Amino acid sequence: MKFKYARIQGRELAENTMYAKGIFSMCWSLIQKDVMDEEDRDLFMEIDKWFAEILPWPPPCMRRENVVCFFKTENTDEMMRLIGPAMWLLEKYNHPFFLVYTNNPGEIIYEDDYQVVVKAGEPLIIEGPQPSWSDNVPEEFIGSETGTLGQKDDSSDA
Repeated sequence: MKFKYARIQGRELAENTMYAKGIFSMCWSLIQKDVMDEEDRDLFMEIDKWFAEILPWPPPCMRRENVVCFFKTENTDEMMRLIGPAMWLLEKYNHPFFLVYTNNPGEIIYEDDYQVVVKAGEPLIIEGPQPSWSDNVPEEFIGSETGTLGQKDDSSDA
């Protein structure tokens, strides 16, 4: 399957968008919290400078609207090569992130050659656990104390 859009995002939600923070926000957060050493900070500043010069700054982002950005995969090769060192910095400082690919990022309100901007802040949908195939596993295959599959707890047989 070929995907149209990509986003590098973390586990933490941005308060204003209620959406996972993007790679630039995560790296800036490491700098603002004085986590990055000077050499790494300078590296990220160069990466950020390149993107600021090459990528148009979307008007909805300038106005701090409730939006998030996705890279277009058709033009992502050079950007991914240049954003790679920022992902390396997140790895170095043990900051988890995910590379998300999608064809449906949400309602697109801005688009240029490199990126789309979509509305964010939709209400989060929180659901209970899904019924699991393991609900039908015979009792003898489930550990009595731990509830783990495939590990029968025989410690009480002593």
